[in-house]
Amino acid sequence: MNRRLYIYFRVAERDLAAVAAAVQDFQARLRAELPALEAELQRRPGSSDGVVTVMETYAGPQGIDDAMQTHIEQAAAVLSRWLQGPRHTEVFEPLR
Repeated sequence: MNRRLYIYFRVAERDLAAVAAAVQDFQARLRAELPALEAELQRRPGSSDGVVTVMETYAGPQGIDDAMQTHIEQAAAVLSRWLQGPRHTEVFEPLR
């Protein structure tokens, strides 16, 4: 299966440092619980009307199953106060 998650969302640029700290905190906890988990945080360059797009990525040797995806989404609930709209989750699988 080897599914990978790409989750993007928008936040006010003034909140970016707080959002980054929150994401890095829960990603560190997730990696401690799931040692094979690969998690990254990125942002789209620039902003539009003071709003930036942030992306979390998740992968692992066995992929991200539904239970892991649910666990990630539950951990990310701390972001709700900063979100400028919904979080969008995209799931991709390697072509073989």
